[in-house]
This record gives sequence, C-alpha cells and structure tokens, in this order.
Amino acid sequence: MKHDPVTLQVIKDAMTAIGQEMFQVMIRTSMSPIIYETTDFAVGLTDANGELIAQGNGVSAFLATLDTAVQSALLHYPGDKLSPGDVIITNTPYEGGGTHLSDVVIIVPVFFKEQLVAFTVNKSHWTEIGGKDAGSVSSTARDIFQEGLHMRFLKLVDQGRLNESLVKIIQANVRMPNETIGDLHAGIAAARTGEQRILEIFARYGDDVALHAMRNLLDYSERMTRLQLEALPDGEFFAEDIIEADGLGNGPFTIRVKVTLKAGDMTVDFTGTDPQAPGPINTSRTGLITAVRCALKAVTDPDLPANGGCFRHVRIVCPDGTMLTAQSPAPVSMYYESLVACIELVWKALLPAMPSRLPAGHYRSVCGSFLAGVHPDNGRFFVLGEPLLGGWGATHERDGVNGLFCCANGETYNIPVELAESRYGVQIEQYAFHNEDGGAGKFCGGKGVVLDYRVTAAEAFLTVTYSRTDSRPWGAQGGQSGSSNRAEIHRLDGAVERATMATAVPVRAGELIRIVTGTGGGFGNPHERAREEVESDLRNGYITQAQAASVFGYVK
Repeated sequence: MKHDPVTLQVIKDAMTAIGQEMFQVMIRTSMSPIIYETTDFAVGLTDANGELIAQGNGVSAFLATLDTAVQSALLHYPGDKLSPGDVIITNTPYEGGGTHLSDVVIIVPVFFKEQLVAFTVNKSHWTEIGGKDAGSVSSTARDIFQEGLHMRFLKLVDQGRLNESLVKIIQANVRMPNETIGDLHAGIAAARTGEQRILEIFARYGDDVALHAMRNLLDYSERMTRLQLEALPDGEFFAEDIIEADGLGNGPFTIRVKVTLKAGDMTVDFTGTDPQAPGPINTSRTGLITAVRCALKAVTDPDLPANGGCFRHVRIVCPDGTMLTAQSPAPVSMYYESLVACIELVWKALLPAMPSRLPAGHYRSVCGSFLAGVHPDNGRFFVLGEPLLGGWGATHERDGVNGLFCCANGETYNIPVELAESRYGVQIEQYAFHNEDGGAGKFCGGKGVVLDYRVTAAEAFLTVTYSRTDSRPWGAQGGQSGSSNRAEIHRLDGAVERATMATAVPVRAGELIRIVTGTGGGFGNPHERAREEVESDLRNGYITQAQAASVFGYVK
C-alpha cells in the first residue's frame, strides 16, 4: 500500500479530535450562556474544497452549515484571494451555511507551505445581533432587515489584521456589545486552535500523507453509509404535516415529502410544500439540507463520525421559494421550527418501513423562549434565551424519553436554575414533568415539562416561538397522540393569557410565565401496556388514577 493504514487511522482520529478540542475552546472562552451552557454552536474542519472532514459535538441542526459555508466562501474568495491569517465572518441566511442572522459563522483558511489545505469553521448563536426586538428573534418580522445585522462573507481579519471598523459596526448595532464581541473572539479562538492542530499534523506527517488521510476518511464514510442504506428496504415513502402559523397570523402551512430508497441511494423530494410565508417561520435551503442529513444519520449508523462522505448518496429536491427554501428578503428568524418539522417529516415517512429504528412523533419544537429586561439588582440589560425540553415518541419496544431536547438540538443543555436566577431578572419556581393527557400506548410517549419563571425585574418582555401548538405529536400503531406546546402568562389580577408565537409581550414584576412542552406520541394499544408499568407511572406521578382507568383500563 502507498500509505501505512495505521498511520492513516492515527491521522483520521487526530482530525476528529480537532473538532472536540475546538468545541471545548468555545465553551471556555465564550461570554454567553447560550453558548457555554446550552452549547448552541458547532465546530469542525473541511478540506480545501469545503468538504466536511470532521465536526465536533454541538447542535445537530448545524450539520449542513459548516461545509456549505466554506463552499460559499470560496465563491466570494477563490483560493488566490485568501491568505494566511485571514478570518471570514458571515451570517447570511440565503447562501451556504446560512440559517438565521443570530447564527454567526467564523471561517479560517489553513495554509501549509503556502498551499491552502483546509478550513476550520464554527457557527454559534449570538444572543444579540441587533434587529427590532431584543434577542434578535421575532415572530413579527416581515423581512430580513428587521431581524438584525446582516453580514455576507466579510473579512473580519485580513492577513492577521483585525478589521476594527467592522467590529465597531457590530458593537454599535447590538444591545449587549460586551457579550457579542466576546463571542466573536471565542469563535476566532476556536478556529485558530483548529488551524494550529491541522498544521501540526501536516508538519509531522507531510502534506501528501495528511491529504491522503482526508480523502481516505471521506471515502470510508461513503462506503459505510452506502452499506447501511443498502440494508434498508427499497421503495417510495410519503408523509405530510403542518406548521400551524408564521407569527403574523397566517397558516397553517403544509409540508410534504417523498423519500425514495433504491440500491443504496436516497432521494428526498419536498415538492408540493407551501410557498414561503410572509412571517419568519421560513428556513433557507441550508436548513433543509441539515434536516435531511439528520434524518439520514438516524436511519444509518449514528456512531459513524459525520463528514461529507456520509452524504454523497443523498439527493434533495425542492423548488426555490418554498417555506423550506426561502429567498431573500424573506424573514427567517424562527427557521428552526421548520427545520425540526422537516427532520420529523422524513422519519414519519420512513417509520412504517422501519419501525425498529424510529420512534413516534415528538414535541417537535425548539420552544425557543426569550425574556428581556433590566436586572433588578445591578441595573444591567439582560436577554434570557434558551431552547426547552419536551417529550419524545415511544418506539416499538420502549417508552419515549422524558424531557429531552428536540431532534435539531443535539449536544444541548438547559441553563442551570442557579445561573438563570443570578444572571436574569427571574426566579424559577417549578421545573418538573407534567401529567397532561396524551401519548398513551403499549409504550408511552416521553413526558413534557412545566417550567415556571416568576419575573423579578420591574418589567420584562417575553418572546416565544413554538410550533406543535394546535396539532399534536403523532402516535404509531394504535398509540395515542401526544400533547402540545404552549406558554401562559399568569397576571397579577388572576387572568391567564396563552401564547405560542408572540413577540415582546410585557410582563410585570410578580407575574408568572409558565411554559408547558408536549408529551411524545405513544406506540401500540394503551390497553396492552403492562400492568406493572401503569403502576410505576402512577407512583411517579406521570398519570392520574382517572387516566389509569379510562386510558389503560387499569383497575386496582
């Protein structure tokens, strides 16, 4: 063999480890809890052509954002326009790597002996990127210009020189400049760390061996994924679903898919999906690609490291201008709701053919929640932004998972109660599973959660961006539908207001915000549930005595 296979494996493992080290650098250096606690970011590296070599832990919804960002960057800056020391920044939704303006991509080209050999790249959610509403996510935006500062493949660093004018523009257009600029430098630090580790590999093994190892890694993943796809049943599989609203009172919107599996290839066709919406529920093509990649990993080998080779057998079809392929200047700040819906739609289509691999429907929402105000103790402006947990659907052999983040989140965590109370103008009075009706089956859907924020700031402003609010998570093979997502505002006068998509709703000190996330769909007939499981559910408070009798036929 031209290259020693042991050496190649060492190099491939080292490249995978680069992503893990970049991940830790982001956590240690960022300024915002949504990055260092929630881990709403992703890191990785590509080859010189922008094909993904390795991606570190983080948000699975960014699975198509790193390589496509580099590929678009190369259109703006061909190889002869790039130099050692450069850093590119972008957040445009309408080109490769784009989701919404809050998700900012940092790209560093890596040169070895004056040859472009790789890119390191990270994408992270900045708590503030400007726009008409605090937190830069709005259910009422009518175009991209209302959603924040738009940066389209700019040189943040040019041959080692920081673009101070660009940094000042960012500082002047965001509500929390210290945190935002801190997160910018965290992104640079993570990418520079990856650059240094790649150069160490090239210096140790030489460019010929290192480049061969990159190609070998991609080819290996391609072969392994094809073997997995060939083991799946050939055929055409269909599904459709709805997204209830776009934030401006329009909807529901229909999304459709046809999945074709044939001889180790996968075609996913979203033709027939509704046109892009007036409101910000749209996603761009990058989000659609991510959704399909996530679904592919779910039905093949999820333990196989994600790289470009895994996705060579997948073809995605969708016309431009749908709500899944939105065109400029469509608003996209709630893109994640459509992305999550796409992932689940593909698995809904495939579930009848592979019930041992996929669950029933889950709560299918990021449940993005944002609260902005002035801290009562230190007078500082704050934005509390985080995704929320919910219930996953049951499978053919076990109950769904309780209180797990949605399929687009991945390596995601909630903000600890202690940190939330010290940093933001809230007191958390309850964080628990609920026992609302829904999700019963031989195997039951996972439980959603109820989270209570008591506002301590003099006044705060609540933004919620939920779907699965009228529709419910679907059950399978006789299992019941789950429950839906909602927020409630409990006013001082006793009134209760329901909110699902709302922006900057004023909430006064002493009032309570209650967030309730959905329970996943059940699998199988509820009357076939084992008696000991029903009794366990009763002891744990997951169901009531009345539900045990009426839904499961349990008589003590």
